Amino acid sequence: MNKSLSLFLGSLLSFGLFCAKPVLAQKFRGQQMDAVDLVNPLMGTESKFELSNGNTYPSIARPWGMNMWTPQTGKNGDGWQYQYTADKIRGLKQTHQPSPWMNDYGVFSIMPVTGKPVFDQDERASWFSHKAEIVKPYYYSVYLADHDVTAEMTPTERAAMFRISFNKTDDAYIVLDAYEKGSEVQIIPEKNMIVGYSSKYARGPLPANFKNYFVLVFDQPFANVATWEGKEKKDGQLQIKGDHTGAIVGFKVKDKTKPVQVKVASSFISAEQALLNLNELGDKSFDQVKEDGRQIWNSTLGKIKVEGDDIDQLRTFYSTMYRTLFFSEQTV
Repeated sequence: MNKSLSLFLGSLLSFGLFCAKPVLAQKFRGQQMDAVDLVNPLMGTESKFELSNGNTYPSIARPWGMNMWTPQTGKNGDGWQYQYTADKIRGLKQTHQPSPWMNDYGVFSIMPVTGKPVFDQDERASWFSHKAEIVKPYYYSVYLADHDVTAEMTPTERAAMFRISFNKTDDAYIVLDAYEKGSEVQIIPEKNMIVGYSSKYARGPLPANFKNYFVLVFDQPFANVATWEGKEKKDGQLQIKGDHTGAIVGFKVKDKTKPVQVKVASSFISAEQALLNLNELGDKSFDQVKEDGRQIWNSTLGKIKVEGDDIDQLRTFYSTMYRTLFFSEQTV
């Protein structure tokens, strides 16, 4: 299929999805099924440089959202940022990557750790199992065994909410990694806030003044703070700028009934705009944002009705359709 025809069909599909009346439920052997429940975001993730089985990663986002989120198993800068065969997670990463060959830009990640406030991507990494992983287009959850932590996230178009469930400990931390190629972070303890930017740009010349500004707001006060650059941690320091920077904030946790919640938003315009983008979350709870995302995905996917007797074909169709609803045609 030539590129012009591909673009035309992509535009036609996008137009149809905007205009069609939602069906919401599909039929399999006479039973009604929600389209969103047929999506498997892990389809195509068992890939590597030498052999492609899809070259995908689990994209946790809203349809046509500005940002996507993904668990990161690969090292920083690795285009294969999530591989199904991996057994460790290094962080929960905001991504804009269309494919492993184009790599990523404007990225940052957060990672809960316990015990020691380690921040190096290898030291903070935790073993995980797919048996303790829930992956939906609108929601992600994983048990990080090395830290005895359950991490959950659910996004809007420009923001996301995290719910981090630690066990009782005075040594609970969340690590922010703003990546290399120019970044800055500032901790504002009186507001339970971290602000900063990432200039990471992997492909082609860096556009003038390119930055992805981000803001994180926590629902609990910080017990201790630190920033870091490269391999050096600076306890108590609130602001740092350099090639590869990050932040560490600590918490005193009574038990798992009081998870640490984090609201995150970003902007390619300014830090002030990133703060405004937090309004997408409003005063909604984590579960409300999650349910909103589920309904939006179900409505969008449900605009095409499929019936059949082969459940695997239905899952393949909706898992593939889900992939068409992220990037505009010019990234094809």
